[in-house]
Amino acid sequence: MIDEGPTRRVRATLARLVRCAGRTLGTEWHGIVVDPVRRLARRGLSGLLLAFVAAFGVVFFHDIAQHPAGAVWVRRLGGVQADLPLWLSLLRTPVSLYVPALDLPVWAGITQLFLAFALAELTLGRVRTLVIAYTTTLAGTLTARLMIALGPGWWGFGLPPEAGRVLDTGPSAAVVGLFTYLAVVRRAPVVFTLTGGSMVWESIAVPNLAGREHLIAVAAAVALGLLHGRWRRPRTAPRSGRPGASLWRRPPRRCDGFRTSTRTGSP
Repeated sequence: MIDEGPTRRVRATLARLVRCAGRTLGTEWHGIVVDPVRRLARRGLSGLLLAFVAAFGVVFFHDIAQHPAGAVWVRRLGGVQADLPLWLSLLRTPVSLYVPALDLPVWAGITQLFLAFALAELTLGRVRTLVIAYTTTLAGTLTARLMIALGPGWWGFGLPPEAGRVLDTGPSAAVVGLFTYLAVVRRAPVVFTLTGGSMVWESIAVPNLAGREHLIAVAAAVALGLLHGRWRRPRTAPRSGRPGASLWRRPPRRCDGFRTSTRTGSP
């Protein structure tokens, strides 16, 4: 007689994995897509102000850069390089968020930029969205300067001096940072894997300055997301005398030891 014990255990394990994946994807879909769409329905198009401004800024600077004189001014206003004085790089960094790379398809970049700012603005609010976008971009810019200052070597961390003449990533670092931050604070492992994994693959397939800055943006967004959880912990403490009472609209769900949640607080 054939022992069906191992087969049953395998089937039970697979069934648990399928249920776990289903719950994770469902929670992630609700936290990343459904909640922002509901807020958009309540707030209207005013909830997408940053997204429209970012998209318009990219289109504006891209069109200006198509002319020789315009390209010079776009570079002067938002072109950040590691060999520039630090004060000038800091002055240009906010404008660099709207200066796209001219060698890449602009409409694909605009779509990603609009989606990142839209989801972040609806989920996090305008102020925090701007802070995350600027901080992750600035982290990549400053780290690139450090890599070039160290020079070649340092176990592959340093960069040669000629890398200082390469333009920074522009809005792409902000996009990567926003998606990563949302994935961390919304406990979205699929979005995090797609974002962080694509950046790791990019840095391996095309080992350039932009790939490194994207990885730094991911790391900065992860750190900010973890700090966000620490900052909000006292604010989400029980307010009523009932044990276990909290501000969550629905209880967090566990999936084989991995906690998923769909709320991180109102923007």
